[in-house]
Amino acid sequence: MVGNIYDAGNAILFKTGDWRSVKPVFLSDKCKQCGLCFPVCPDNAIPVNHEQKREDFNYDYCKGCGVCSKTCPFGAIVMKEEGEE
Repeated sequence: MVGNIYDAGNAILFKTGDWRSVKPVFLSDKCKQCGLCFPVCPDNAIPVNHEQKREDFNYDYCKGCGVCSKTCPFGAIVMKEEGEE
């Protein structure tokens, strides 16, 4: 049953973050809170708080696709090898 999604809306039950080899790193000092990154995340791994401000990544679900990094016009998201500081 690991990795299989049989019903709509149950993807939250499967933590797929360990699939990635690269990860996005959020540079909050460069972030302008423009809101361009979180709608493009295919894994819904960019949380937004009640003030509509983005927070750090939810690495339990981020697969490291890099779409958010390519979308950010301010360089607030950089991709790094997994395990790199």
